[in-house]
Amino acid sequence: MDINELRGIHTLLVMAAFLGIVWWAYSARRKKANDEAAHLPFDDDEVEKRTLEQEKTEKKQ
Repeated sequence: MDINELRGIHTLLVMAAFLGIVWWAYSARRKKANDEAAHLPFDDDEVEKRTLEQEKTEKKQ
């Protein structure tokens, strides 16, 4: 077994790992988690609005 065969095996292993990660990331079981992660920037806006509203009411009191 020479270095080129080892390189070929290594390439196949890395490609299999990459395909496994892609399959895992796009699987149906991950859909809910991916949707939640996609909406995180928008959730921050809602939290910021509530915080500003609370600060306004605290200053008035």
